[in-house]
Amino acid sequence: MNRRQTLLAMAAAGAALWLGPHRASAQMALGDMALGDPDAPVEVIEYASFTCSHCASFYDRVKPQLQADYIDTGKVRFIHREVYFDKYGLWAGLVARCGGPDRYFGIVDMIYDRQRDWMGAGDAAAVAEALTQIGVAAGLERAALDVCLQDRDAALALVEAFQTQVDADAVDSTPTLIVNGARHSNMRYGDLAALIDAELGE
Repeated sequence: MNRRQTLLAMAAAGAALWLGPHRASAQMALGDMALGDPDAPVEVIEYASFTCSHCASFYDRVKPQLQADYIDTGKVRFIHREVYFDKYGLWAGLVARCGGPDRYFGIVDMIYDRQRDWMGAGDAAAVAEALTQIGVAAGLERAALDVCLQDRDAALALVEAFQTQVDADAVDSTPTLIVNGARHSNMRYGDLAALIDAELGE
């Protein structure tokens, strides 16, 4: 079994491990999740895992400044691409996408902010419940979250897209940043701002 087959099998097993029969979610958001002007001169892609502590730190320490200085000012288009190293990260992705594109980044912020709590909740069922509670706190209905977490087809599609993207961009750790096509490892905000300014010619 090659790496892609292994990851797809993990997705199917991970989505169905505790969740019961397969169901499909009508509101599940697939594809890239992005903030900012689609025509912004600089594109920043962050490859991140919901179970990665450095990714949580990026969202806490770097993304707020990046958003204020570059995304909200129309200079940067920011894309968050999920990396699924484990089933819990995949489950978190299903919860984050359950509210559709408009709610995605708000739920992502909550998942990273509460990372230690839900990852340390206990066994798989406890982790699932903790993630569900985050979705409920974000305003989603428990019934809708149950459907999203049972959507095996969505889980498989997300893992397939993840594998294609990380192969294309040679991503092997998180967070990895792609700034206008150039790959970079995790960095402090000042270093990222300098890269962006160079792309902007400032």
